[in-house]
Amino acid sequence: MEPERGEAPPPPCPEPPVSPDALAFDDDEEDLEVFSKDASLAEANPFSPLIPTSPLSMINHYKFEDEPGLRDLFITVDDPESHITAIETFITYRVVTKTSRSEFDSSEYEVRRRYQDFLWLKSRLEEAHPTLIIPPLPEKFIMKGMVERFSEEFIETRRRALQKFLSRIADHPTLTFNEDFKIFLTAQAWELSSHKKQGPGLFSRMGQTVRAVASSVRGGVKNRPEIFMEMNDYMEIFTQKINLLDKISHRIYKEERDYFHEMKEYGPIHTLWSASEEDLVDSLKGVANCIDKCCKATEKRMTGLSENLLPVIHEYILYSDILMGVLKRRDQIQVELESKVDALSNKKAEKDLLREEIGKLEDKVECANNALKADWDRWKQTMRYDMKSAFTNVAESNLQYYEQCLASWESFLTSQTVDLHLEEDSEDRP
Repeated sequence: MEPERGEAPPPPCPEPPVSPDALAFDDDEEDLEVFSKDASLAEANPFSPLIPTSPLSMINHYKFEDEPGLRDLFITVDDPESHITAIETFITYRVVTKTSRSEFDSSEYEVRRRYQDFLWLKSRLEEAHPTLIIPPLPEKFIMKGMVERFSEEFIETRRRALQKFLSRIADHPTLTFNEDFKIFLTAQAWELSSHKKQGPGLFSRMGQTVRAVASSVRGGVKNRPEIFMEMNDYMEIFTQKINLLDKISHRIYKEERDYFHEMKEYGPIHTLWSASEEDLVDSLKGVANCIDKCCKATEKRMTGLSENLLPVIHEYILYSDILMGVLKRRDQIQVELESKVDALSNKKAEKDLLREEIGKLEDKVECANNALKADWDRWKQTMRYDMKSAFTNVAESNLQYYEQCLASWESFLTSQTVDLHLEEDSEDRP
């Protein structure tokens, strides 16, 4: 049973630690990201507040007073600020939290966070909840030619992505009560730095590595439940399709951009031509005006693609990697259980001790299975809503584009028809 908002969650199921390789990130390397934007939807998410909201509505402009009965945690990421030191340049963002939860000491917090802090939070969530689907963060690297490092576009793109990341966590029924998430939202910079140093110890990390190596040596899981085999098959197909869709969408965007730049040069030519053709002045200027309107409509459609479609597709490319990792971590838990069962059957160790370990591992596997199945259903529902919203927005944008272009050319044709009739009437007069 999920905890009521404002109440402390029940004690979590024991979950195994995650290999540091899966959680490691480079603290020294300044981060860059793939071009990604999103825009807000006017309509509300029809799903429960426990379901993560659409990526098209992740720019959280909710006020604390809005929907008090439905939400009790509101997070806003804004006010990017550049910091230049002797050894690095980085951006921090203001994170404002408003809440009515009893476990918070205050109703409002304001802290500043840099990208590395978000990476730390993501790694801590993965470590604490290895079989839950942790929302993706934008990558460290930027696609060549898309945006420049520290440009206004880059900073705004990152801000929106970080806003989306925190909003998804806040809307998750389990992650929202994570203690590290609370610390991230409330601790000042020096307090967070102190807390970040309290990570897993050397021996703990070594133990995780040894278990990961042992699992790979023993081979894969022997008796994976059918539901997780179906999940794995689904994700393989989904990954293939979403990557293909991303590739085609970017190609369409590039072709649209090239068409836009050519059309911007095409219109002025008619205007220049009209200066030397007295009899065609009105017609040439009319064509130039139509091209200009079509050019503006094309630019608007490009913005719709870059804000409503491309970021949604890219986010789910990141999600596909996350889900494959979650499935592998679930398998690792089952592999460890199966190895203990094999040891018991082969009498390689003390039976009583093995039975106790097997009991604990069975509990871990059951908790991992239940957590993943619940998150899987939630993720699929959200994904379908996000994709439907993105495609609907693109369809509406295309309709508006063609209607605007058609109206421009129809208006031009009507004006030319009227002019022809006037000329004919003047010629028929004696």
